[in-house]
Amino acid sequence: AGSKLREVFDKINNLLSGKPVQTEGQTVSVTQHPQGLEFVCYKLAEKFVKHGEGEVSFHHDSAFPIAVVLSGIWELHPRVGDIFLAHLHKKCPYSVPFYPARKEGTSMEEYQRMLGYEVHDSKVEEQDHFLKRMSGMIRLYAAIIQLRWPYGNRQGAHPHGLSYGWRWLAQMLNLEPLADVTAMLLLDFLEVCGNALMKQYGIQFWKTMFFIQKSYIPRIEAVTSSGQMGCLSRLKNFVQKCLRAEEIPLPKGILTPSFWRT
Repeated sequence: AGSKLREVFDKINNLLSGKPVQTEGQTVSVTQHPQGLEFVCYKLAEKFVKHGEGEVSFHHDSAFPIAVVLSGIWELHPRVGDIFLAHLHKKCPYSVPFYPARKEGTSMEEYQRMLGYEVHDSKVEEQDHFLKRMSGMIRLYAAIIQLRWPYGNRQGAHPHGLSYGWRWLAQMLNLEPLADVTAMLLLDFLEVCGNALMKQYGIQFWKTMFFIQKSYIPRIEAVTSSGQMGCLSRLKNFVQKCLRAEEIPLPKGILTPSFWRT
């Protein structure tokens, strides 16, 4: 509910502003320790990324309420946004976007960690689980860049707005595609903020969509084996439908004005 989200936002904002906040039966304040504020910024940013790889990966719609709170906090407390990006880029290098290359002397285990895989006791997580986590984080990022906290003063620009999404898309299409990962990330990104990018960039956006269909999807196909076609097929269908309709649908779960009255 919108009212619940406002409560959450106010509590986080009060904590970061140095006001005393009630939590689990006790009162806490960042002024209680010289590094209190820095610690809270770090842990809060980390928590938002964890929401992306956990909650959003299982419930896509949850990207929007989480993103709108982070967007508002980022505007008032830029340090949280900076640390959020650092955590996000480390956990999901594709959010840069960047495909790390294996350097000489780097162990396979260390390289898999650089690619974003979780490795415990030399056991690498399964591909499905890995893809789900990356998908959640990209969806959260794609939601953040298009949302503003509706109760802010809105005087300045969005602290990390759509221009960053446009840049991400352009850089992504300049990279050589990876099997599995590239098709999924492009589809996630376009499903969540394609509509917003279309409204902002118009004809330039449609040229990009046409490029994806004509040039980039064949390049993804070239590196994709027959057992990895699921996500690529969904991306193909999505791009085809949008080009045919000359419209990108609004993402499922987007927060409407009526949400804030709940």
